[in-house]
Amino acid sequence: MTAQVHVPSLLTRAGTATVLTLAAVGGSMIAPGAVTDAQAATHSTKALKIAASKKGSPYRYGATGPHRFDCSGLMLYVFKKVGKRLPRTAQQQYNKTRHITASKRKRGDLVFFHSGRSVYHVGIYAGRGKIWHSPKTGSVVRLEKIWTRSVWYGRVR
Repeated sequence: MTAQVHVPSLLTRAGTATVLTLAAVGGSMIAPGAVTDAQAATHSTKALKIAASKKGSPYRYGATGPHRFDCSGLMLYVFKKVGKRLPRTAQQQYNKTRHITASKRKRGDLVFFHSGRSVYHVGIYAGRGKIWHSPKTGSVVRLEKIWTRSVWYGRVR
């Protein structure tokens, strides 16, 4: 992605503007590789739809799709489909996301289940207190209500 720069009209005639000049006059700049909130929302919405499309896929420890998944493997798969890279495990995925509060969570954010400081499970927030996830051996990808308050939220960048 190339840098996008919004230059106020008074600077347009002056030619090149530095980041400091932009900041001084209230401009904005997006660094290469960064995404806007709107782009992040689009990625999250698409990822959520892909997760839902995997409904009924069997759980398999260590599996990353396309037909079987463990919890973090499902997140890795759906975000890869929308062009986002996530690490392999739920803990690594938590470490990679932008951490947000429950009040700021949105559909498509990741929900991390933890015990103390250790993350042991992940799903993707579907709204109304529910997640899509691949829960455990013997189960399948499904939509389920969040069953505990021991969760943290993260937004994929």
